[in-house]
Amino acid sequence: DKLSDTAFLLHVQNATMARGPKKHLKRLNAPSHWMLDKLSGVWAPRPSAGPHKLRECLPLILLLRNRLKYALNKNEVNKILMNRLVQVDGKVRTDSNFPAGFMDVISLEKTNEKFRLLYDVKGRFAVHKVNDKEASFKLCRVKRAQVGPRNIPFVVTHDGRTIRFPHPDVKVNDTVKVDIATGKIVDHVKFDVGNICMITGGHNIGRVGVVHHLEKHPGSFDIIHIKDAAGHSFATRVSNVFILGKGTKSLVTLPRGKGVKLTIIEEQERRYAQE
Repeated sequence: DKLSDTAFLLHVQNATMARGPKKHLKRLNAPSHWMLDKLSGVWAPRPSAGPHKLRECLPLILLLRNRLKYALNKNEVNKILMNRLVQVDGKVRTDSNFPAGFMDVISLEKTNEKFRLLYDVKGRFAVHKVNDKEASFKLCRVKRAQVGPRNIPFVVTHDGRTIRFPHPDVKVNDTVKVDIATGKIVDHVKFDVGNICMITGGHNIGRVGVVHHLEKHPGSFDIIHIKDAAGHSFATRVSNVFILGKGTKSLVTLPRGKGVKLTIIEEQERRYAQE
C-alpha cells in the first residue's frame, strides 16, 4: 500500500510540474509596447532566451513585419531571416523570436539600412535609422564590475556581454562605448551629475535629460533627479538611468522628439499645427 501511495503521489507531482521553459505567450499577456491588436489571433511571438528580457525586448518578427513592414506574415519573415539578411549587433540572426533590445543595431544588407532600437517618450521602441559610422558602435550600461578567477577584472553589461580587462575607472552604472566588430570597449562615460541620460524603465521611460541631483537611500533605492531640455524635472531610480554622453552631448543620435515629453495639451496643439 505504501508503495502504491508513493507512486500515486509521484504521479500527481509529475502531472502538476512544468517540464522546461514555457513556449507560448498569449496576445493579451504580451507587452503593450509591442502594440499588438487583440483580435488578430490568440497568440503572440514569445521571445527566445537571449540578451534582453521578455518584457524589455522586440522580437525580430515584430520588427520586420509590424514596424518596418518588410513582410506580411511569419512565413515571409522566416524567408528573409533564413537568407541570412538580418544582423543584430553584427551577427546574423535567423530566429524570428530573437529578442532585440535597447541600443541594439539591426543591419539589413539588401536595403543597406541600419537601425538602432531606442525608446520614445511613450515607452515604445523607436526604430531609429542611423548611418554606417554610428552603426559601428553601441552604448552599454555596466550592471556588474567584478574580479574573476586568476584576478581577471571584468564587467557585465545590460545586453549580457562579459568584457574582460575594462578600464579601471569603469564602475557599475557607467556607460561603455563598445565597438561592435571587435566587442572591445573604446570609450566610457562616468555616471555623474551633469551628464545626459535616457530613462529605460518606469513611468518616465524614454525621456532624455541631464542628471541634476543624486539622492542616496542606504538599504533602499537611490533616487536620481533629472531635468529635460524643456526645463521639466522628474525623478526615477538609479537602475532606470542610462547615461548617453558627457555633458549635454549624446554619443548617439536621438529619435524624433529628442526625448522631451509633451503634455496632452501640447501634443494636441502640435497635431493641429501640422494639419
